[in-house]
Amino acid sequence: MTKQNVLVSDTKSTFNMAILPISNSSIFTRAAQKPPAAPGGYISISRKKLLKNLEINGEARINTWVDSMKASSPTHIKATPSLADHDQSSWIVRHPSALDMFEEIIDAAKGKQIVMFLDYDGTLSPIVDDPDRAFMSRPMRKTVRKLAMCFPTAIVTGRCRDKVYSFVKLAELYYAGSHGMDIKGPAKGSKYKKGNGVLFQPASEFLPMIDDVYKQLVEKTKSTEGAKVENNKFCVSVHFRCVEEKKWSELAQQVKSVLKEYPKLRLTQGRKVLEIRPTIKWDKGKALEFLLESLGFANCTDVFPVYIGDDRSDEDAFKILRDRGQGFGILVSKFPKETSASYSLQEPAQVMDFLGRLVEWKSLSLGGQARV
Repeated sequence: MTKQNVLVSDTKSTFNMAILPISNSSIFTRAAQKPPAAPGGYISISRKKLLKNLEINGEARINTWVDSMKASSPTHIKATPSLADHDQSSWIVRHPSALDMFEEIIDAAKGKQIVMFLDYDGTLSPIVDDPDRAFMSRPMRKTVRKLAMCFPTAIVTGRCRDKVYSFVKLAELYYAGSHGMDIKGPAKGSKYKKGNGVLFQPASEFLPMIDDVYKQLVEKTKSTEGAKVENNKFCVSVHFRCVEEKKWSELAQQVKSVLKEYPKLRLTQGRKVLEIRPTIKWDKGKALEFLLESLGFANCTDVFPVYIGDDRSDEDAFKILRDRGQGFGILVSKFPKETSASYSLQEPAQVMDFLGRLVEWKSLSLGGQARV
């Protein structure tokens, strides 16, 4: 059985954690549930998948990267002829507003345990030019705090877990950073807390490699004005939001020149960001399943997971929910795009409205117990 690295707290008052190599069947020392199978090797990628995931072999891939970089830009999306008004109307019919359909959503969730999963950038905070300034508003933080009083709530992000915690500052949440490769349970204040805290890191062996790649990319891209390299612990992000479009091909070449020496890493893409990750079978969808099992909802028919996100990487979680036939995904986007989400919201302000309505509904159903 594959062994993974897990950090577990052994005390009630503090979190003095040590990394322990243990079998998959004992991820939680104090919880009865067995977690989902952790990654047992590397991803086997077909030629078609290589192209899709923008792998680094071959000069032609640079053009693929640049085309995909353009596709991730809202400006380009808005200008795409296929997204005419009638197409947008058709997309809204298939992915209606979660606010407009709130009563339908609540009807589906009645009698079930709602579990909330939230992306961070573009979902709880606006997309900004400087990723270090993607701050959550006070009203949003207050809403998320109330949400966590009503339902088990997790932040699932590509960001470093410590970084996103510094933005959110709510100890009662679950945090899954680095696209789910760094998971920690609530430190305090959650009635849904299992055990004394857990840190699950299925890609610990890649830490030295990720650190090396980060340092090389910082050096390699420093000549490209506007490029920003971010170390997210188990993955590296190369932000090109502030890079002139004519420089995107140059940036892609710089990234390629570094990654060609690391076959155990792969390149994926989000909203104006290139992301370098280990080639393990783990993503936001796997993190969602892990957390559901950790909470004891793995085989429950009365659980209702809700995942809200805006990025390509969130599609892994949307697909899991669709395949499970439980709960639903909500895509945050002002523009139509292919998605496995069931509903849509346009921006973080609408996300806050939706979460607030959930809290209000739960509070009323409990006779006001969830009010703050």
